[in-house]
Amino acid sequence: MADRPLRADARSNHERLLVVAAEAFAREGTQASLKAIAQEAGVGIGTLYRRFPSREALVEAVYRNEVAHLCAAADELLEKLPPEAALTAWMEKFIDFMAAKEGMADVLRVVLLSEEDRLHTRDLLATAIATLLDAGAASGALRTGIDPKDVLMALGGISLIAGAENQRQLATRLIDLLLHGVAAT
Repeated sequence: MADRPLRADARSNHERLLVVAAEAFAREGTQASLKAIAQEAGVGIGTLYRRFPSREALVEAVYRNEVAHLCAAADELLEKLPPEAALTAWMEKFIDFMAAKEGMADVLRVVLLSEEDRLHTRDLLATAIATLLDAGAASGALRTGIDPKDVLMALGGISLIAGAENQRQLATRLIDLLLHGVAAT
């Protein structure tokens, strides 16, 4: 049986729950109070549990929603910014995403056990990077032939280094170095 489309109010509640839960998990980790999340989202705890029957289901939904928003940001940024600036802004968003994901890491290890899930997420992120790299190459601002998965791996390394040092400014400096590596000479 296929899922029926949500009514407008139910869709709005669903989106608010995901946004509020993402903020709470980033602040407090996945042990954040579900009751407080529901209250901040303006819904009852029963509504939260109808949409997300377990804490793990909510964490997984938040994670998938954040990945989708991050990937969509590539096109949105290209509409507003030149390709090189769009790539920079997207990389900054990626670092913020990775920092927020750390608050969900323990539960995500359980939820995203399959290698297929992890590879699918990497492919989605690499596709977003490819969009940015292709636009930059077409404009002449970035080199051609850059493998988006290499850029993704470099960003992952930057997020680990900066996260371990708890230094967001370090991540920004390392992104700048990475951008110099992909810039057209």
